[in-house]
Amino acid sequence: MPRAKSTPLDLTAKTLWPQKTELVGLVFNLQAIADSALYPQYTIGLHAWFLQQIQQFDAELSAYLHDGESEKPFNLSGLSGQFISHSRELQLQKGKSYQWHLNALSAPTVAGLERWLRRLPDEVALKNAPLQIKNVQIAHAPITYAQLSQQGQAQSGSVSLSFLSPTSFRRKSHHLPLPWHPNVFHSYLRRWNHFSGQPVDQDAFLDWIDNHVIIQRHYLESQKVAAGKRGSLTGFVGAIAYSLARQAAAQPDFQALFYTLTQLAPYCSTGHKTTFGLGQTRLGWQSAVSLPEAASVETLLAERIAELTETFTAQRKRQGGDRAHNIAETWATVLARRELGDSLQAIAEDLEMPYETVKTYSKLARRSLRAAND
Repeated sequence: MPRAKSTPLDLTAKTLWPQKTELVGLVFNLQAIADSALYPQYTIGLHAWFLQQIQQFDAELSAYLHDGESEKPFNLSGLSGQFISHSRELQLQKGKSYQWHLNALSAPTVAGLERWLRRLPDEVALKNAPLQIKNVQIAHAPITYAQLSQQGQAQSGSVSLSFLSPTSFRRKSHHLPLPWHPNVFHSYLRRWNHFSGQPVDQDAFLDWIDNHVIIQRHYLESQKVAAGKRGSLTGFVGAIAYSLARQAAAQPDFQALFYTLTQLAPYCSTGHKTTFGLGQTRLGWQSAVSLPEAASVETLLAERIAELTETFTAQRKRQGGDRAHNIAETWATVLARRELGDSLQAIAEDLEMPYETVKTYSKLARRSLRAAND
């Protein structure tokens, strides 16, 4: 299926899209107001800014987006555009253009986006790096889940997916940085079952996927990144092509769902941490998926978090439980960001923790690191 072209929104129109719309993808075209330093985990700031915007006119919707559901009804990307990358920071260039994607997966979220767009501010108030909003366009067409299902029934042949930002899955309490088809389609099926109103037996469908989906080719590269608010993970970027075995046609409903879920992929993204920019996905094969210029800076932070987490975990007397690992990961995130120059106040805001707690964690982490090095 050809890639949909972005179309400008007419904010003077009575409605921006049909009232029954359940999914839509937007791209914000932005311009840097000044030369600005961008910290490696800036997607936390984009996430917070968006929720704060919604909270100003609809506290209930903001709470739904932030806390309410096990499956989040939105996802967002990082920035794409021309950056200046240094060893310890990323810089926006004054006057340069940048793009930011935001997708909605439920009718209440889509309706909330429409109300928000009509009162959209002039700029994205990203910490220390404001960006002027030039315009907003539709990147993924407004659609319903029923229409996606109809598209799936009309599809055939092989399908290709491109992963534009690091993508990973949770498997047996670890990260899996590979687009293994049961994990990929489980990711999409969770969203489908939660939001579509047309739930499908998960075990039966994933068994069918495991038995009948064939990987035709792939081009992948791994990348370690900071994972949302704390911790790090290894993800993958690149592209993969899937096809179906001949025997798949014996279950036409599952075959149609396979194609439907590939149509869903650009809207829902892939894997976890998608509300912090991970797992951005497009239909089609992009053979030269380029890593964002932020990758080197973000990888530096992620590798330091992983190194410190291992050190702090090893120091704790009880290493078997999740609590010890979670504390070690939080200490590691705080200390790694302090080493890159982030303030305690900024870290506290991003982690949604009291300032004094973050200050204490920073002291304990430094003390523990000195003890490990002695």
